[in-house]
Amino acid sequence: MAELTYRAAVAAGIAQEMRRDPSVVLIGEDVGAAGGVFKLTEGLFDEFGPDRVRDTPISEQAIVGAAMGAAMTGLRPIAELMFSDFFAVSWDMVANQIAKTRYMTDGQVSLPLVLRTANGGGLRFGAQHSQSVENWAMAIPGLKVVAPSTPADVVGLLAAAIRDPDPVVFCEHKALFADKGEVPDGEHVEPLGTARIARSGTDCTIVALAAMVPRAVEAATVLAADGVSAEVIDLRSLVPLDTKTILDSVARTSRLFTVEENPRLCGWGAEIVSIVGDEGFYGLDAPLVRITAPQVPLPAAAALEDLAMPSVERIAETVRRRLEEAK
Repeated sequence: MAELTYRAAVAAGIAQEMRRDPSVVLIGEDVGAAGGVFKLTEGLFDEFGPDRVRDTPISEQAIVGAAMGAAMTGLRPIAELMFSDFFAVSWDMVANQIAKTRYMTDGQVSLPLVLRTANGGGLRFGAQHSQSVENWAMAIPGLKVVAPSTPADVVGLLAAAIRDPDPVVFCEHKALFADKGEVPDGEHVEPLGTARIARSGTDCTIVALAAMVPRAVEAATVLAADGVSAEVIDLRSLVPLDTKTILDSVARTSRLFTVEENPRLCGWGAEIVSIVGDEGFYGLDAPLVRITAPQVPLPAAAALEDLAMPSVERIAETVRRRLEEAK
């Protein structure tokens, strides 16, 4: 196995699929010779050239529209949107066109494309460059939504997303770019819609996504010192959603906590709580608990941003307090 940063894993995953399939192309702002504003696509222009790695104008509508057209005519485009917040600029194309074309043409036109984007907070970029938008995409029928937390999953899930016949929104968390991890040698593919148990436990289930996964794992380590055994589930994708892994875990632990970076209103944790409340209610020993950001634009000030986002301390304290209350 090779050790890669999350950042390098993005380029590795794209390169793996571009070598395998000549129909795969990459477009976006500065993805070519510059290697991307976050250096996520370094080396791809040198290996695959300007025909397959193309810089675009500073226009999310142009990027998304070009990807849609390319997918309709036989290519498998990967389109990069520099910040996930900028999906708002092209949301009509994403939500009303890309997500619905296969359905509205009765399968005559498929759109095998990936919309990659730098997602999430924690780096002091302010309210317009720090949002977690995976729940935006989750709400749109026809889109698949993926958010890896490890370099290995970046490679494996990106490969699966590129090969998928449907459009995939692929959220790469900015706060994880420098994280390192082992990536399997050779071709690596992870199926979409399969959650990963990041840490086993017996007293409660903590469900997390992307940058909240390592925080949840660290919180579980803190709780273990207090005698609490917490199981941590890394969702990896929201659509498809691995409800079986969640329900099986809650059936063993009888308690559920969700940890999400999104503002509280209509976050993905609400959907999971609804599913578990509906399908796993009789196995529960305590109320379902969501740990979220407040319903505010994410602040740029360091102290305020840290306060808004779920921290290791807040996760551990919430779990500890709720377990005490349930005794």
